[in-house]
Amino acid sequence: MLRVQGGDKEAFRLLVGRHIDRIVGTARRIVGVAEAEDVAQDVFLKVWTARDQWSPGQAAFRTWLYRVAVNRCIDRVRRARPTSIDEVPEIVDDAPGPLAECERREEGERLREAMTHLSDQQRTAITLYYHESLTAAEVAEIMGLRLNAVESLLKRGRQKLRTVLK
Repeated sequence: MLRVQGGDKEAFRLLVGRHIDRIVGTARRIVGVAEAEDVAQDVFLKVWTARDQWSPGQAAFRTWLYRVAVNRCIDRVRRARPTSIDEVPEIVDDAPGPLAECERREEGERLREAMTHLSDQQRTAITLYYHESLTAAEVAEIMGLRLNAVESLLKRGRQKLRTVLK
């Protein structure tokens, strides 16, 4: 983003490519499929034209980008014309049924129980890596370990979980 602030169009193209899918997905959930791509286009236009408003010391770029996206979505929703109840399509419930939900909970409980058989370091590394979606390098930094040590913890932890869950 610092390169974008300097007017680097190639950096902006890369930035858009990296974040467009998430912004479109967020917009779909807020304004609907029909307007999501228009909102995403507005978001990145705003990012380019207001690039000097982002400050690396005040907020992470991703946080600022999502704030711009949410604001654009809110603007779009406020401008939307009222829709007649007859024009609204039926909502399909894609939620899992009671049986699937019960099975999911049982699997989760089995996994939580299996996690108790891991060492504290293995459990911490697996939790940060899989549940918090951090990279192995980020986990290593948080845990104060070398990257290869974290990778070893993850590998041994997965092996132990496989054994316990069989």
